[in-house]
Amino acid sequence: MPQLEVDGATLTYDDEGPRDGEGVPLVFVHGWTANRHRWDHQVAHFAEARRVVRLDLRGHGESSGAGARTIDDLARDVLALLDHLGIERFAIIGHSMGGMIAQTITLAHPERVERMVLVNSIGRMAYSRGRALLMAASTLAPFKLFVAANIQRAFAPGYPREEIREYVRASADTPREVVMTLYGAMRAFDVLDRVGDIHTPTLMVHGYHDIQLPLAQMLRMAKAYPDAVIRVLDAGHELPVEKPAELTAALDRFLAEGGRS
Repeated sequence: MPQLEVDGATLTYDDEGPRDGEGVPLVFVHGWTANRHRWDHQVAHFAEARRVVRLDLRGHGESSGAGARTIDDLARDVLALLDHLGIERFAIIGHSMGGMIAQTITLAHPERVERMVLVNSIGRMAYSRGRALLMAASTLAPFKLFVAANIQRAFAPGYPREEIREYVRASADTPREVVMTLYGAMRAFDVLDRVGDIHTPTLMVHGYHDIQLPLAQMLRMAKAYPDAVIRVLDAGHELPVEKPAELTAALDRFLAEGGRS
């Protein structure tokens, strides 16, 4: 289990697959309160033929450290890891908050990103006045209740309750400071007016039943991308685990279009 010290944090990561495999390395970035194992299905598939990197973001999973106040801070951690591994050019796949990190990296370093995939992610969080009041009020709830409510509603109706409870327990293990600070970071994140500058081939995959980051918000963002490919799957916000095979197949098709590098 390799680790890297970065700016007061210890990042735990996996670096798998052949170094001389097909195409550029793939970099998987998980979302808020999650960990690198959200990508188990996808990593198991792609690491057979190409180099795959994933990490636990600071304060998440098996990584320690707080201090990240913005999405930019997390993006710097990801880039520090890739620099440490000697990876100059890559394809990045981000889920939810991880997609915000992916967009931040791609806007700052377009020459390094061959392809980008946004899974249940958006460029700006927008709420109606009523929902904004509800979200603000939810932060006043006891911490574990706040986490449980946000994780439970992330899954589409019918997803096994016991599996949801496991994800709730794992998310509640994330330190309160990390959870609440990065919740604020996501709400402050806004690159919607800049995504038209992204000319990196991009795939957007979204769950039809996503109420965390609704499909309508992704479609609004997609209009600003010059050549985005859009896939909508019958799932909620947690596509990597709700529909792992379907997501992996969508990634496989899109990444294969990049050919060998």
